[in-house]
Amino acid sequence: MDHQAKGTRKGTGGGKGNDVKADLIAVVVAVTKGEPRVLTIGQASALPSGPFELDHRSLQSGLRAWVERQTSHPLGYIEQLYTFADRDRIGDELQRVISISYLGLTREDQTERSPTHGWHGWYDYFPWEDHRSGIPAIVPEILMPQLQAWAEDADDPDMHHDRWQRATIAFGLDERDWNEELVLQRYELLHEAALVAEAKHSGNTGSALSIPGRPMTADHRRILATGIGRLRTKIKYRPVVFELMPATFTLLQLQRTVEALAGRLVHKPNFRRLVEQQDLVEGTGETMSDTGGRPAKLFRFRQTVLAERTVAGTKLPLSRA
Repeated sequence: MDHQAKGTRKGTGGGKGNDVKADLIAVVVAVTKGEPRVLTIGQASALPSGPFELDHRSLQSGLRAWVERQTSHPLGYIEQLYTFADRDRIGDELQRVISISYLGLTREDQTERSPTHGWHGWYDYFPWEDHRSGIPAIVPEILMPQLQAWAEDADDPDMHHDRWQRATIAFGLDERDWNEELVLQRYELLHEAALVAEAKHSGNTGSALSIPGRPMTADHRRILATGIGRLRTKIKYRPVVFELMPATFTLLQLQRTVEALAGRLVHKPNFRRLVEQQDLVEGTGETMSDTGGRPAKLFRFRQTVLAERTVAGTKLPLSRA
C-alpha cells in the first residue's frame, strides 16, 4: 500500500532531533548474464534516492521521478520494501531521516554507460552471500575467526554464548544449515561486531578490521540487504522472477536466474518438473541454437501466471546439497 508522507517537518521544541525528513530509496534489481545486479549512483556507493516532496502525487510517483532523474531508467514492477526510522541511521543528531524503501525488478540496459550511475553485482557488496560454487572462502577463512574473536570478547559467559549462537545461526556455522534468506540478519550481525566499514561511521567501536565487501553511504547497504532477503523469499512463493526475464527464454536461463538470486543451486530435475507442472510457462515452438549443445526450446511465461499465483504461489526447489 502506498501511504502518503510529509517531506520535511520541523518540531517546535527547539532541541535536537526535531527536524524530520522523508527519503525515498530504490533497490532496483536486474539479472544480467547470470549475475544479480543493482542500480547505483554516486560511484556505486549509493542507491537511487531523494526526498519526498509536496508536489509528488504519491510515494511511488516520487520514487519513480527520482530514479528516472538520477539514472534515466524507468521503473516497471515495484513494491514497498521497508521503512527505516532508526534515530542514528545516518549519524546526524540534528535531523531525523525516515527512509521509505522500494524493491524494483527490471532488465538492465547494457548499451548505456554513465559516470553518474550504473549497475553493479550485489555480491560485490555481500561476498559471503554467493554459495553457488559452495561455501565462499571468506566464511571459514575470515568471518568465522573474526566472529569467534568478537564472541570471546564478550563481557560475560552469557553474552559470549548469545553472540556465538547468533553467528552460527546466521552464517550456518557448527554444522548448521545455511539459510539464504537471512541476508539482513547477517549484515546487521557484522555491523554489531564492527566488521563492516559502515559500523565505524555510526560510532560502533570494534577492534577488528573491516572485512571484504564494497561499503555504501549511510545505511544503503543495509537497505540493499533487506531487498535481497525479500527477493530471495518471494521467488519461492511468487513467480516475480519472470519480471527479470526476456520475452522468451530457455528453462536453463530461468534456472540460472533463480540460482543467481538465491545464491545457491537448485535441483535441476525438480525445478523443471515443477515449472512445467504448475503451468508457469508455455512453449513458443522455437528453439535457441547458440547454447553450446543441441538446440534448446524457448519458452515464455503465461500472462495469467502472476494473477493466478498471487495466492497459491509456487515453491521453487532450492538445493540443500
